[in-house]
Amino acid sequence: MALSITAEVNPTLLIWAREQSGYPAELIAKRLGVSVARLEAWELGRRKPTVRQIQELARRYRRPFGVFFLPQPPSVPPLASEYRRLPGVDAGAESPEFRLAIRVMAQRRQTSLELADELGASIPVFSISARLSQGPRAVGQRLREVVGPSVDEQFAWRDDWQAWRSWRSSVEAVGIMVSQFPKVPLDQARGVSLLELPLPVIGINSREQSPAARSFTLLHELVHIALALGHDERVALQETRNEREWMAVERFAEEAASEALVPEATLNEVLSNAARDAHWWDIAEVRKLASKFRVTPLAMATRLRIAGVLTWDEYRRWREAWDGYVATLKPRKGGPTSPVDKSLGRNGRPFAQLVLEAFDANRITAVDASRHLDLRFDHFDDLRRELRLGSSDRRGLDVGE
Repeated sequence: MALSITAEVNPTLLIWAREQSGYPAELIAKRLGVSVARLEAWELGRRKPTVRQIQELARRYRRPFGVFFLPQPPSVPPLASEYRRLPGVDAGAESPEFRLAIRVMAQRRQTSLELADELGASIPVFSISARLSQGPRAVGQRLREVVGPSVDEQFAWRDDWQAWRSWRSSVEAVGIMVSQFPKVPLDQARGVSLLELPLPVIGINSREQSPAARSFTLLHELVHIALALGHDERVALQETRNEREWMAVERFAEEAASEALVPEATLNEVLSNAARDAHWWDIAEVRKLASKFRVTPLAMATRLRIAGVLTWDEYRRWREAWDGYVATLKPRKGGPTSPVDKSLGRNGRPFAQLVLEAFDANRITAVDASRHLDLRFDHFDDLRRELRLGSSDRRGLDVGE
């Protein structure tokens, strides 16, 4: 059998691919169904894997099959030279799942730039810069002016999913690629941004089931990109702030995103027109107000605290009550999603449209298009139909899982 013959691979590439992917030898050996000693023998050149085993390694590491036959490892920049600093993520020691998410988003960005150049298509240039010295309120107001809806449009959204899709579309329109990444635990990263220009990338963790939470993360990451454009933020590998200083930047992004999602002037107007007999903001009241703006109750409570409506003590009491309430809820199960829904959710509509245009113009093959979209060719007609219809109101669309 052809696949059972040995592959004359470069063992150095086996080590390089595994280490670049962040996998320990024990885990890869277990997933391949071989002993650690056997894997180490391959990497040391003492034994040769079969063609089938190299194909499986290529799939696990998400590398081209041919890379293992190169004379020397490719020169690639460290992942931490592309993404912003994240609390709890050590640059250079990222998990395999997070490493893969960053690589996929970076590849998607590069593909977009190459296809746009090939087709002569223009990509909007993101030009909104921000400085910490401007204050979070001013930065949030500026972002709202550029990418935000009118208040009437925001209040007319039917549900949180429509709100998320509208925010995403607006951010994509100003020259940001918005992707969703799977399989990364939420406690590791809810969102991330790749700061390279043109076409910086915002990644949203698709394990976040709440569309309102995705909207907040989207605006939060947009603030970080604006700070990078204003030279007040750098990629993780170059970031020199200590933990306390960095958390101040995170709070700045949180407050600016809150202002963009819930403008203080609009909030004050809503509060002044609301008849409230209660002196205490309980869970039900905050949820009702959050629903009006299509944000999460926690984001609204944070907004009320930032605006001075809630004191820090009141906010802490509300947060304790909210955490207790959330602990009683059963985990929500995601509904069934189609391959097209998943592809659009992860890739975004602009990227999907660009890939199809390149395919229709015979600039890329069907195999290339399927690989870029992570979608089988027999689903392309369904994808075209969704793109013609515009943003769907179906809940399943844009989940990205």
